[in-house]
Amino acid sequence: MLISGASIAGTTLAYWLRRHGLTPTVVERAPAIRDGGYKVDIRGAALDVADRMGVLPSIRARRTDVRGGSIVTATGRQVAAMDGDTFGGRHGGDAEILRGDLNRLLYDLTKDDVEYLFDDSIAALVQRGDGVQVTFESGAVRDFDVVVGADGLHSHTRALAFGPESSFVHDLGYYVSIFSVPNHLGLDRWELTYVAPGRTALTYSTAGDGGAKAMFLFASPPLAYGHRDRARQEALLAEAYAGEGWEVPRLLAGAAQAGDFYFDSLSQVRMDSWSRGRVALVGDAAYCASPASGQGTSLALVGAYVLAGELAAAGDLRAGLAAYEREMRPFAEANQKLGPANIKRMVLRTRGQVRTSLAMLSLINRLPGGKRLMAKAIEPIRRAANAITLKTYE
Repeated sequence: MLISGASIAGTTLAYWLRRHGLTPTVVERAPAIRDGGYKVDIRGAALDVADRMGVLPSIRARRTDVRGGSIVTATGRQVAAMDGDTFGGRHGGDAEILRGDLNRLLYDLTKDDVEYLFDDSIAALVQRGDGVQVTFESGAVRDFDVVVGADGLHSHTRALAFGPESSFVHDLGYYVSIFSVPNHLGLDRWELTYVAPGRTALTYSTAGDGGAKAMFLFASPPLAYGHRDRARQEALLAEAYAGEGWEVPRLLAGAAQAGDFYFDSLSQVRMDSWSRGRVALVGDAAYCASPASGQGTSLALVGAYVLAGELAAAGDLRAGLAAYEREMRPFAEANQKLGPANIKRMVLRTRGQVRTSLAMLSLINRLPGGKRLMAKAIEPIRRAANAITLKTYE
């Protein structure tokens, strides 16, 4: 079996396939596993998957340990502060880790008994009755019984097997950018967020990282740019935040030196089927919920676990893929609902909404029952994170 993409979904799928006695190969466009990255949450059923893989203690040991966060005005005045779990929408045993740290843990679990092909990618697929002939960008041609696209929102595997991206990727009307910056504010495991009409900017530091991350979320009609045209992306980001106060200009200036600059639309992938013949999809390639959902990593972990388990349990490709969709689709749809709702709270559209929100946040910690109100606000995330009962496939 060939897996396209060595990110969270791909490495997790490789682990479980190998554990079920199958022989996966993983092809990855990048020259190596990507380290660093932004902070991600592992919640609900995904914690069970990590526990079954034996990596949950290592995840907790590498937690970001963000202590809390503050909302600031254009002049830098703090108007509200919350503890890290409340600020991050976490509950109970939820774990927060840098995406690259998690990916490294998963890769280390599999690197000794899974074939990884770095600095390469799929150029063409030809499905036959008993397999798929894959031509790689390197020129190599190999046959596999199944190909799984775990290559993200802009999945090339999906485009080859299912059709153009425009048929499946739905723009939510917002953009996100994140990259490393110097920790010029001297943050110690703390997050600062600045909110303006249609624009949110934040910066945070995590345990064990001497630098910081800057993140930008803004509302916008569709923008024209190439996914690998970094200069154009930086220009669009600067244009979107022109004239904003607080530390925004200094944070934006850090983009030019960042080795991990990321820019993309907040979008979701919606498909009627996640398989076509002997090609299947997992993670963001199949059911991206958008970063606004806070559940992309959990969907990747759970989806890979379920896909591998159902394939192994069925012993038949068609039956296994059908069972994978039956198990995963309600969970994926529950988590996708979080994205559009969350982003409206993260990026406020009008000055009136900003004023009202800041006033409420400034009072919340002083109001009787304030903590209960915050707990109620994050309850939809908890429900969605637990909206599946994991089978035991062994």
